[in-house]
Amino acid sequence: MNWWWSPVAKKLKIEPKFKIENIVASANLGVELDLYTIAQEVRNVEYEPEQFPGAILKLKDPRASLLLFKNGKIICTGSKSEREVKNAIEQAIKLLAAHAKPLPEKK
Repeated sequence: MNWWWSPVAKKLKIEPKFKIENIVASANLGVELDLYTIAQEVRNVEYEPEQFPGAILKLKDPRASLLLFKNGKIICTGSKSEREVKNAIEQAIKLLAAHAKPLPEKK
């Protein structure tokens, strides 16, 4: 790798080797999610509101875990590339579409 952007590494003649293991990304679907129904009707979803306010959707391909919140926000973890993040969120949207409704208007 070319470490031209790192003056410290260049000065010390160090070329670190690294590997991306985990990307964390967030998304806002702009809808309200019915987490109770999602947990009952969508495979690979866990929801225990007494322990955590979000549901957990585990995907196998791409391998990722998505935290789903009632307000339509999603946290995607475990992906190793931006493409995997996009694919995971796209899959989640397909699985969740039937359980989404418009957010209530703010007063």
